[in-house]
Amino acid sequence: MSARQCRRRTPLVLAPDLPGLGDGDDPERHSLADVGDYIVDLVERHDLRDVTLVGHSWGSYPLTAAAPRLAPRLRKLIYWGAFVPAEDACLLDAVPPHYAEMFTQVAAASGNNSVVFPQEVFTAAFMQDADDSTQRLIHSLLVPQPMRYFTETVTPVDPAALGVPASYVISAEDLSLPPGDYGWTPRFPARLGPDTRS
Repeated sequence: MSARQCRRRTPLVLAPDLPGLGDGDDPERHSLADVGDYIVDLVERHDLRDVTLVGHSWGSYPLTAAAPRLAPRLRKLIYWGAFVPAEDACLLDAVPPHYAEMFTQVAAASGNNSVVFPQEVFTAAFMQDADDSTQRLIHSLLVPQPMRYFTETVTPVDPAALGVPASYVISAEDLSLPPGDYGWTPRFPARLGPDTRS
């Protein structure tokens, strides 16, 4: 098989740095609407079709914001260990209260209204099986996230009304949200409707 044939058979995968999340971006400059606009522009600028949008964790907010405007170009929505936005609710409304309080305190102390998980919280939730030096290295590379991304809302999607199927994926050992009322499942897949596969 030639390289050209291989490229034709291999789906194009884009994992862009969204506005406000690039190294050196000003966290105070961007709103949640900016990230939805960015995805729409990216897809339309490259005239992409048959697109599968994948949103992980907070990444579901830009996915949800972009999906209605891209519906004719979409093949599927995948929410992977992700918040599924509810009407008039932001991310701070979806996390356990102690997380919401932590985000608020970190943003207030940041000087530019941004959030980076404290190292002990980050490693316990996301890298609990890594050695200490790896945990410290990865944490040092994190880019602050605009707090507005946690306090602004997007309009929820109804995959059936949109005409785009949606799936919810959760990893078996995902510890980033505690089980129970604030866990990933069953509350978030349920927001996508009864036909959602998880």
